[in-house]
Amino acid sequence: MTTPVRIGLIGAGGIAGAHVAGYALNPGLVTLAAVADPVRESAEARAADTGAALFADYNRMLAEADIDAVDICLPHHLHKDAIVAAARAGKHILCEKPLCLTLDEAREVSAAVESAGVTLMCAHNQLFLPAVAKAKELIDAGTLGRVYEVRTTDSFFNDFDPENMGWRAHAKTSGGGELIDTGYHPTYLLLHLAGGSPVEVTAMLATHRLTFMEGEDSATVLVRFDNGVIGTIVTSWAYEAADSTERFSAVGELGSLTSDGTTLSYHVRGQEPVVLELDEVDQFGEEIAHFARSIQDGTRPLHTQEEGIEVLGIILGAYESVRTRAIAEVPALDRVR
Repeated sequence: MTTPVRIGLIGAGGIAGAHVAGYALNPGLVTLAAVADPVRESAEARAADTGAALFADYNRMLAEADIDAVDICLPHHLHKDAIVAAARAGKHILCEKPLCLTLDEAREVSAAVESAGVTLMCAHNQLFLPAVAKAKELIDAGTLGRVYEVRTTDSFFNDFDPENMGWRAHAKTSGGGELIDTGYHPTYLLLHLAGGSPVEVTAMLATHRLTFMEGEDSATVLVRFDNGVIGTIVTSWAYEAADSTERFSAVGELGSLTSDGTTLSYHVRGQEPVVLELDEVDQFGEEIAHFARSIQDGTRPLHTQEEGIEVLGIILGAYESVRTRAIAEVPALDRVR
């Protein structure tokens, strides 16, 4: 395929705006061909000046619209059904986080995508930060030697209140609390940098400030990977992280690296530290471009449903660890199928 990928947007809420802006940055790669949302005004706003067809029901869009792929920007609890419907319609899929909410849903997603032979890419936008790409390059090149530990953080002061939090306030629709929402970002980042499969997890959750929500507003998670890496995740909606807090870091037998998400510094023992000032990019624009090229070239995206299920496994394992007050096993993909 050399023509632009024709995308049908499913869900025209808040995060869809970042995706639509990403389409605009890639006019030769993607075309917004259709928008499906039951709120007509929302669909019209996302489709403005694009000529995209509008639908109230994404199932009708899948049946009638001239599209190659869908971009799912729905509330968490609606992801699984949309993925399965799109796969059965033969459409490639970009899905916002989390991939789905339970292991049973993960089984359905995996089976539907594999049976249809379509590409599913998880919309893990922070993977497209230049600092992340460079860190991954250094780790994979062996610059740090064998990696011992990786840390990721994502915390901010969230101004949610009982009037504006909506479906995120309820575990049935969100899947939990902050950990399965914003906490999903440092979890997939940890998975990406650790370079192994997660096997064990333990966690502590807290509700420091947003006491009106059903789930936690803060989480600290420890993860053991099958390659020996130990990972730490700290994430919160209750507070801004301290000024010295890194976005991510890694230490290994030969040295370490750390980043605030924009700059990256690394220090190999016995050598002078290196500080890299990296170009700023639009994460969603890069994400959309990667998705389109994966479809056009028939290549594997950075994170497919396989990584999405591993990230979900870490989070579900963390919740199980809190429930049992013990270390929990992380479900592996071969046990999810």
